[in-house]
Amino acid sequence: MARLARAEVFSPDEVAIVHVMNRVVRRCFLLGTDSLTGKNYDHRKGWIEDLLKRYAASFGIDLLGFAILSNHFHLILRSRPDVVATWSDEEVARRWLLLCPIRKDDHGNPLEPNQAELDFIQNDPRKLEIIRLRLSDIGWWMRLLCQTVAMRANHEDHEIGRFWQSRFRAVRLLDEAALVACAAYVDLNPIRAAIADRLETSDYTSVQRRLQTQQNQSELRNTVSPSDRSPTESKPSRRSVKKTDDARTKQLSTADRFLAPLPLEERNNGKTGPVASRTGARCSDTGFLPMTQENYLRLLRWTAKQLPREQRTRTSPELKEVLNRLDLNTSTWLSLVRKFGKLFYNVAGRPQTIELTRSRIGQHRHYVRRETREVFS
Repeated sequence: MARLARAEVFSPDEVAIVHVMNRVVRRCFLLGTDSLTGKNYDHRKGWIEDLLKRYAASFGIDLLGFAILSNHFHLILRSRPDVVATWSDEEVARRWLLLCPIRKDDHGNPLEPNQAELDFIQNDPRKLEIIRLRLSDIGWWMRLLCQTVAMRANHEDHEIGRFWQSRFRAVRLLDEAALVACAAYVDLNPIRAAIADRLETSDYTSVQRRLQTQQNQSELRNTVSPSDRSPTESKPSRRSVKKTDDARTKQLSTADRFLAPLPLEERNNGKTGPVASRTGARCSDTGFLPMTQENYLRLLRWTAKQLPREQRTRTSPELKEVLNRLDLNTSTWLSLVRKFGKLFYNVAGRPQTIELTRSRIGQHRHYVRRETREVFS
């Protein structure tokens, strides 16, 4: 079935959660180890993650999850035009100039825009309107990401031509079941591909970053506090202790700061609606999953054990409660995580949800594959 134009599926002027994926040309391993040439390109995964951090801090888009493998990558993005609407004209101009800088430093990093550069955008209402829309446009996020990586890789290899196989694939997630299954599908990509055996060793994934932060915070809590010093040790001033502790906290607990928090019930001091990020490392502080991070990690660990074999281990009461809340049995859940990329075309969700959804402009019906119906039956 031919894919609809992206404008039929999602738009930058509405909140939408989209799973996007792109693959390198001819499925070569241009982001990992090339078995033919023996060259290793793992450092390009670092390029992509660095760009994700930069875009998460500048775009009006939440990065919910990611996985970068040797020949393709997956992202889960949530457009936030409601957050962009709260930004001043100057903030819109500043963020855009950090994404598409006029001036860069010696390392190619964008320099903070000066007033003249800001005024060039602020004083043009039409340009400002276009840029404000682009900041919540998933298409522009992917355009800049893929273009930057392709140009840098071609320059490194002294090559010209295509780096990516085709335009990126995008599937809109319509309901909770699709969102949770897609998040697990993305986070478990390395384990499903048999290049990692544990979540902790699943390099360049969002779940690894969350686990690193969790571990760092745990280690920080277990460190000896100043009050535990022996009487013979010199006691630093309260101000210096606080300064040292703050710096240490920031250093140890920021591995996932560019990712949207997991629990949808994230505490936001009672605020509702768009909740802009307090740190500036991401668009907003709004979560996206109907469960705690502990339950999500527990669900991932259990699912990872089931992927390579048909025999299933027993599910704990906590996991049963999570799946019951999603109205999914274990068989349906495992099928979704194993085959998510093959079960859906333009939109993802339960068959009844997909059938009730129409395309934005042409009001076309979305096709539901027979295999998808069988999974949910």
